[in-house]
Amino acid sequence: MVYEFEGRSEKEAIDAAAEELGLERDGFDVEILESQGGSIFKKGKVRIRVHTRDEAQAPARRESAGNPLPADEFEAKVLEFTKRMIEGMGYGCEVVVLFREEKKLGIRIDSEHASIIIGKKGKNLDALQVLVNVYSGRLGREDTRVILDSENYRIRREEALVRLAYETGEQVRRTRQSVLLEPMNPFERRIIHTTLNDIVDIETKSEGDGLYKQVRIAIRGKA
Repeated sequence: MVYEFEGRSEKEAIDAAAEELGLERDGFDVEILESQGGSIFKKGKVRIRVHTRDEAQAPARRESAGNPLPADEFEAKVLEFTKRMIEGMGYGCEVVVLFREEKKLGIRIDSEHASIIIGKKGKNLDALQVLVNVYSGRLGREDTRVILDSENYRIRREEALVRLAYETGEQVRRTRQSVLLEPMNPFERRIIHTTLNDIVDIETKSEGDGLYKQVRIAIRGKA
C-alpha cells in the first residue's frame, strides 16, 4: 500500500506516518517527495510517500497459540500483571496466551465481566493494553507489542470497521458529500485507510489531535 504524509521536518512526517498506520518505523519504506527548509518567517515542509510492506498491511487472521500457558518468564510476568490489574478493578478473570508472533504477544482475557473490561468501543481494553505495554517495556521488552483481547472483540471490531468503511465509501460516492467518522485509535484508523486505499475515487484523511482522531471519507480531489 502507498500513503502520503506531511510534516515540518522529515522526522515529523515519518512519526505521523508511524502513528497513523499503527506500524513500527521498520514496517515501511519512505520516499521524499518534497522538502522545503524553514526560516524565521516560514515553517519548513516535508512531504513523504510511504510504501508499506506486505507483512505490514491489513492484519491477517491470527492462529491461536499452540500452548496457551506462558512459555517463558516474560510471558508469565505479563499474564500475572494483566490478571492482577483486572482483579484490582474488582473483576475475576483468567488470562492465557492467545497468539505469538514476531515482536507480538496476544493475551486473551476470559471473564463473566467481559463487557465491562472491553468497555464502550473497546476503550477500557485499550487503556489496559497501554498499561500492559508500559509494564512490558519495564521488563526490557520495548520491542514486543502486547495485544489484549476478550470475547474476540478485536476480530469483531475489525470486521465491523471494514463493513463501515465500504458502506460509508458507497454513501460518499452516492451523495458526493464527505463523511466524518467517529473518533478512533490508530489501529482502527489504519483499518479504514487500508480498506479504502485502492478505491480510485475515494480518499481518507485523519482529522483532530491526540490518540483518538476522526477519519474523513471523501471524493478524491474534491475540496
